[in-house]
Amino acid sequence: MDTGTGEPPICHGDPDAPFFIASATKLLVTVIAARLRAQGVLDWDAPFTHYVPDVDVHALCVVDGADLTGEVTVRNLLAHTSGMADYFEGARPDGTTTFQRLLAQDFAWDLQDVLEWTRDMPAAFAPGAPGRALYSDTGYQLLGAIIERITNMPFADAMRRHACEPLGLESTWCLDASTRDRYAEVTPFRVGASVPRIPLAMSSVGADGGVVSTLRDGQRLIRAFLADGEALPPGVLAEITAEWRRIFRPLRYGTGVMRFRLPRWMAPLGAPDFVGHSGASGTVIFGVAGTGTTIVLTTNQAERRDLPFRMMVSAANAARGG
Repeated sequence: MDTGTGEPPICHGDPDAPFFIASATKLLVTVIAARLRAQGVLDWDAPFTHYVPDVDVHALCVVDGADLTGEVTVRNLLAHTSGMADYFEGARPDGTTTFQRLLAQDFAWDLQDVLEWTRDMPAAFAPGAPGRALYSDTGYQLLGAIIERITNMPFADAMRRHACEPLGLESTWCLDASTRDRYAEVTPFRVGASVPRIPLAMSSVGADGGVVSTLRDGQRLIRAFLADGEALPPGVLAEITAEWRRIFRPLRYGTGVMRFRLPRWMAPLGAPDFVGHSGASGTVIFGVAGTGTTIVLTTNQAERRDLPFRMMVSAANAARGG
């Protein structure tokens, strides 16, 4: 944690220990998407299908019998406003989820698998429906595919070239099929009392959650992300935080970024908004824009989703003298 007061950051544990940041990977996807847009090679308001002509994307968003997949924009994917189901934690027709299945037995998948599973689940709403959002890892699998086609390189390489190297994230990398043998290097995470070994699954999630990083790199990332014009081109931070939609408590979603606000009972006089992203591995990478205050932590526990946020509240209160 860095309070932005000029005092040395507070750190518990090894700041260079590698761990899966899970869905906080999406911060890096947002950085890449913004930089590609600035280069004029990616239009956020264009249909995403324009960028993956080789991929069969039919029937990913069917509403009232009409296939609206062609209306889904790149921005919809970033903001979880496509209406498409979530292949990872959405319930399949038999009631199971991909997450439950991989915990029972490790397995790998690819984009085609993701799209088939998504078609088996109903869309939640029409693309861009006012005020609506549904957290969908399917959308970020598609964003990963878009990035690969624009950059003509695997997502892991594109992330290194367009995000990690420019931001000095020397210990951040994406587990994929080519680096699966490095799984043992990463700090194990727990699901309740169990410690699953799932290299096949973790090398399949890619742009929606396959990144390995450290506390030190997490601090670098969120500081750069919230410094206008550093990780993101000038003006983009204001754009992606201009509208927040409810996804699940206590979070709201902008465009490729989350907002966490201290509960009113914890901050009756008001509190700053923490902007960043969380991950199902128990990771939070958040900061307060314009203040230098950042909080990066991981519990390495996938079962207690509330725990990292409780720790964030405790850290924020300590920083405020509460």
